[in-house]
Amino acid sequence: MSKTLVQPVGQKRLTNVAVVRLKKHGNRFEIACYKNKVLSWRSRVEKDLDEVLQSHTVYSNVSKGVLAKSKDLVQAFGTDDQTKVCLEILEKGELQVAGKERESQLSSQFRDIATIVMQKTYNPETKRPYTISMIERLMHDIHFAVEPNSSSKKQALEVIRELQKLYPIKRSPMRLRLTVPEKNMPSLLEKINGWNATIVSRDESGSQLAVICELEPGFFRDCDALVRSLQGRLDILAVNVHLDSDTHVDHYDDLEEESSSVQVVSKAPVVQLNEKLEKQTISSKEGSSQGEVKQQKCNTCNAFVGDAKEYREHFKSEWHKHNMRRKTRQLPPLSAEECMGDMEIIDSKADLKDYSF
Repeated sequence: MSKTLVQPVGQKRLTNVAVVRLKKHGNRFEIACYKNKVLSWRSRVEKDLDEVLQSHTVYSNVSKGVLAKSKDLVQAFGTDDQTKVCLEILEKGELQVAGKERESQLSSQFRDIATIVMQKTYNPETKRPYTISMIERLMHDIHFAVEPNSSSKKQALEVIRELQKLYPIKRSPMRLRLTVPEKNMPSLLEKINGWNATIVSRDESGSQLAVICELEPGFFRDCDALVRSLQGRLDILAVNVHLDSDTHVDHYDDLEEESSSVQVVSKAPVVQLNEKLEKQTISSKEGSSQGEVKQQKCNTCNAFVGDAKEYREHFKSEWHKHNMRRKTRQLPPLSAEECMGDMEIIDSKADLKDYSF
């Protein structure tokens, strides 16, 4: 008795799929991607398109395997080139995720936005920053909705503008050192007074006069252009200045004493990071002193991080996350102290991009 031989007919089964969907001109277009690769592509970590796409094919329904029609592609994108269309969908499309996963992402981004708002603002009545919980409550009051495809910093600036319409909240000033020739100092002081900037200290020795002032971020570009036109130099001492409980900003003698007499809370996340890393370093030293406790080694950070509990906590730390990002770029790991310095530089560079008013 003969049996019928069944051969495959060119089926390609898509497994481990992340679908990116884009609706355009009344039609739905989808592409099949590998999970966890879409975000890497959008953050410019992943460069190889073949590592992101499962196939260079545009579908109208990935789960059913229905391909998009060429005439629909031409009508919506102006071309039927599958690779070009895939690139546009990859950049502008919406990544389809499960409900709980989407809720977790939105909640995390909402918290990030609230943290940025807290760093960049303060209460003009108390001269101190709002707490994160208070900022989150105010964001709920104005019915703020997170935009997943927009950066957290851009949305934080929009939130600040909306909050200023309803609540007593102001942008934290920047602390700048302005150095100009002696003949141009009157023009600079006149302009500074016009911007309602607070002059913290002056140094009038020599041909170059320097002024340390606290200026609203909205005037930063105008101030930079003015100093350049006056043949001077502008130095950023702090991106955000908050009044600390033990700080008195009225007592300044000269530039040398400025760093020791003032405590500036300009990088709240960095301070928190320092505390976490110091605790982690102390705990690892304590663990090493106890010979009975088995030391766990993190290969990513190339360091011993203590017992099993501390080992799990280490994977949640900013130190480990920072070294993971370096590992994807094939860079060597950093120690806890080097990580703090590296992240301070990255944060200062990233914050400067916000001042495009």
